[in-house]
Amino acid sequence: MSSDCEVVCFVIPTYNEALNISPLLGQLTQIYRDKNTKFLVVDDDSPDGTAQHVREFADGRVFLLQGERRGLGDAYVRGITHAMDVLGADVVVQMDADFSHDPAAAAKLLRRLEAGADVAIGSRYVEGGSIDERWNLRRRLLSRWGNRLARWIGGLRGVSDCTAGFKAIRTSKLREVGLGDLRARGYVFQVELLHRLLRSGACVVEEPIHFRDRERGETKLGMANMLEFLLSMLLLRSRSHVTFLKFCATGLCGTVVNLLSFYLMLRFGINKFFASPVAIAVSIFSNFVMNNHWTFSDRVMISRVPERGFKFAAVSLLALLLSYSVFVALSNFFPESAPLLLQACGIGPGALLSYYLNSRWTFVEKGTDKRV
Repeated sequence: MSSDCEVVCFVIPTYNEALNISPLLGQLTQIYRDKNTKFLVVDDDSPDGTAQHVREFADGRVFLLQGERRGLGDAYVRGITHAMDVLGADVVVQMDADFSHDPAAAAKLLRRLEAGADVAIGSRYVEGGSIDERWNLRRRLLSRWGNRLARWIGGLRGVSDCTAGFKAIRTSKLREVGLGDLRARGYVFQVELLHRLLRSGACVVEEPIHFRDRERGETKLGMANMLEFLLSMLLLRSRSHVTFLKFCATGLCGTVVNLLSFYLMLRFGINKFFASPVAIAVSIFSNFVMNNHWTFSDRVMISRVPERGFKFAAVSLLALLLSYSVFVALSNFFPESAPLLLQACGIGPGALLSYYLNSRWTFVEKGTDKRV
């Protein structure tokens, strides 16, 4: 299931799972006997004694991490970080403690990683996947529409089970996404993590599973979790608009640089038909620096900086030609107009062309065909 040198760590968050954790660990330790397979239970100080049940499995492969209850996402961040930094995990398996996820099914997820995937999702909604027949209509609708919201609003198109809590993930990818920066602390953590992984260029596959309803204990999903889910989906969607606003702010700075450079050259007696393209070129350079280091800084780029610089220069040349053409045309049509006004009019078309080409070509990120 894993190479001899790879360490696999199951990360299992718990809160009041005393009825389930012992049987679960019993099955897991029997199925996965490899010494490089470890099991980390992240218990949120359960008052029912869950932690004591974990301590009874003292075989050197079962570990306990305790902390205050701050939500499922917070537990996973602490657990995964501990698995990577302390236990040396190369692969992390996320799973619930209530037997919703069949312990034996994790082997299928690990095999998908062996075949080359970075993330393998235990999916209820791909062909061959299923959910417990005991689920009532309300729960089925919540699950289905939760996944639709994640795809449509959260921008996770291409994944059938966006809210799945059963995953195997390579820690090399987890280190790329920056777990500590994840905002979600509740159940929506799963969606935000998947969003980050897809944006990082991770190869994500789905493996069909049967999702069982819990036999013992109570579900922790409540109305507050549903509200957090909806708000988080809207936040994920709004990030693209944040990038657009950053691009606009960069363009505004570039406009100031353009006009100030043009004005200063005119004051020094430089011909306006020479000053115009020079001012455009100076503003294009300033825009590249700001876009590369601020506007698109959160993207994991396909290309390296020199290649982006070359692409930006090519786009800039087209934008320069368009802006300059507009300036020359307006100067011929309105020869008595103030040169500074005509220069400003030429900026708009060039800026729009520059944004379109740069966002879809120069600053393209891995793992998505959707650009801002």
